[in-house]
Amino acid sequence: MMAGLLARIAEGRPVLCVVGQGYVGLSIAAAAAAAGIPTYGLDNDVDRIAELTRGRNVVPGVSDDVFAPGHQSGLLRPTSDPTCIAGADVVLICVPTPVVEHRPDLRHIEDAARTVAASLTPGTLVVLESTTYPGTTEQVVIPLLESSGLRAGDEFLVAYSPERIDPGNTKYGLRNTPRIVGGTTAEATAAAAAFYRLLVDDVTSLSSCRAAEMAKLLENTFRMVNIALVNELATLAGEQGLDVWEVIDAAATKPFGFMPFYPGPGVGGHCIPLDPTYLAWQSRRDTGRAFRLVETAQDLNAAMPAYVTSRVVEVLNDRGTAVRGAHVLVLGVTYKPDVGDLRESAAVEVVSRLARKGAQITFHDPFIDRLQAMDIDLSRTDLSPERIREADAVLLLTPHSSYDLAAVIEEARLLFDARNAVGLPRPASVVTL
Repeated sequence: MMAGLLARIAEGRPVLCVVGQGYVGLSIAAAAAAAGIPTYGLDNDVDRIAELTRGRNVVPGVSDDVFAPGHQSGLLRPTSDPTCIAGADVVLICVPTPVVEHRPDLRHIEDAARTVAASLTPGTLVVLESTTYPGTTEQVVIPLLESSGLRAGDEFLVAYSPERIDPGNTKYGLRNTPRIVGGTTAEATAAAAAFYRLLVDDVTSLSSCRAAEMAKLLENTFRMVNIALVNELATLAGEQGLDVWEVIDAAATKPFGFMPFYPGPGVGGHCIPLDPTYLAWQSRRDTGRAFRLVETAQDLNAAMPAYVTSRVVEVLNDRGTAVRGAHVLVLGVTYKPDVGDLRESAAVEVVSRLARKGAQITFHDPFIDRLQAMDIDLSRTDLSPERIREADAVLLLTPHSSYDLAAVIEEARLLFDARNAVGLPRPASVVTL
């Protein structure tokens, strides 16, 4: 039974079903189809499936360069029919794992596991890719899969392999970003590693699902904690009259023992603000201890939108302009450059805070036509020289590569660059954190 699965993987032609067609699921489904693997992209959003079937990439974070080859191959089959699972050799679960009231919300994983169980057949490899706390695969997913009447390890295989897709990253994609896999058995680990080697150049096998789950959380917690460090440093440097960007660049000249991270208006997206919460929650649940470094870092990062808002108010005041009634043109509201995703965007919170202080906000973002979030409802303005000149301050929160910063500087009375996109040295009209 399992020999047949391994043989089909070895031949490079397993049938794949990817449950969840958000940016993670669609990215790997499209890549698999482009690599010659017959692939079902399963999602219960019928409107999304209809658009994907027509060849329209409607998922934020998925580039057309990833989606188009998979769609054009004819092997990517978007569907809302879960019975496609019955014909799959490999099933990947790629669904969201949000945080609700500081607790992991596993409802999407649980629903997906039940859906898979309803059509699961012997000899299938099921891999969870969703980011979650250690133990989820074995304690939550496997019992739900075994409601099918089949037994994990004997009649089907289960593994965990966390997604590592970085939306907007043009240097590292699915193929050249190493993968880690951990299975519930040695056979499951080997099968999962063999499958991912069809799509990824470098695959590392771990001893267990739990080790792979923890490794993913470590990756994102590492980033979040170091971002918190430089965010706090930015506030200290500002109070001491130092340029934090100059300080970081100087430290980065050391060729060992230092890795540069950079401050900004906060952290956003689906990973960095949320994933470390799983570790903090699990530590309190399982040991009764706070994961103090994580919780402190979360607090520091959460304070940055308020700090950036206060700096904008301060800079306006220094130029004799009260924030109430001031026209602030915001450039970039998505959570990171060149990605059309507003999830957990710190930029949106900055906009909201300035609006509550009475600023007259207009915004431009090449990916967002209308900003409806928190207490904001704004339509995108055009980025003409006249619009820039009219603003009392231009606030650069998300520096998309399409922005001509030299042209903005030439027209703007004041540019507040929250990301140091202009770099050093800066013109007198440009200020930062």
